[in-house]
Amino acid sequence: MIDLRKFKGIIFPPVALIVVLVIASAALMTFGLVYFGSEHLVTYISYSLSAYTLMVVCFHIPNMIRFFKTVKTENKYVVRLSGDAHLRVKLSLYGTLIYNTAYAALQLGLGLWHGSAWFYSLAAYYFLLVLMRFFLLRDVRGDTVGKNIKKEYLRYRFCGIVLILMNITLGGLVLFITRFNRGFEHHFITTIALAAYTFTAMTLAIVNVVKYRKFNSPVFSASKAISLAAASVSMLTLETAMLSAFGTEGQENFRRIMTSATGTAVCTFVLLMAIYMVIRSNKELKKLRSFEADGQQK
Repeated sequence: MIDLRKFKGIIFPPVALIVVLVIASAALMTFGLVYFGSEHLVTYISYSLSAYTLMVVCFHIPNMIRFFKTVKTENKYVVRLSGDAHLRVKLSLYGTLIYNTAYAALQLGLGLWHGSAWFYSLAAYYFLLVLMRFFLLRDVRGDTVGKNIKKEYLRYRFCGIVLILMNITLGGLVLFITRFNRGFEHHFITTIALAAYTFTAMTLAIVNVVKYRKFNSPVFSASKAISLAAASVSMLTLETAMLSAFGTEGQENFRRIMTSATGTAVCTFVLLMAIYMVIRSNKELKKLRSFEADGQQK
């Protein structure tokens, strides 16, 4: 009989070792694919290590579920976070701010590396979105959200106006890249980073659309609009990268048509969203002024 207890340390290694295995397998596979290709010995070793790591993680799923359940019920910070919806929204806003700032820095780095006005323009676009988000987050500190609706609608309208102005610039950039059929070939790692950011940002933006609906706060709505704008523009950026990476010679017309169609769709979506923000804020501010005037007359 085989004593399975001897294999327990192999199947159920310590948590610290599992973390090391996850990082090492991901790093080794990336290194192997980038520098040696898919049929090299180093890559085969990375496949084996990744398979073993996946097996170990799967065996630990029940333990992880029990651990997170315990933390959720016993950790005072998690208990507070679970019971405070506004706090969860605030933390998600700050997390998105950091996430967007990192992506803007990536675009700036690509601009410095390639010497391209396109990446510089995208970096400026994302940094402006980050500044608007930071501008909004000043009202999120403390418990001020929803208490000064008039001030929040003024900020909501301001963000809509800035998005309209920024969208004009974005339209010019799309026209430029379409007119001259410019494409940018990225490194394998950079393309993965662009794709990871794009799909994560779009997922978070859609989730936040649902999450923020129950909060009657123009600040949250404006932040949601900024997230949608950032995610939409990142889809355009990812498309140009993918078309350049996987396109072939003789497909310049196809690339121009796809970039033009996606760019037009993104610019139209952001413009309509910004116009809606301005119109809605004007209507709500008009109602508030009318209500204040009626109150003063009484």
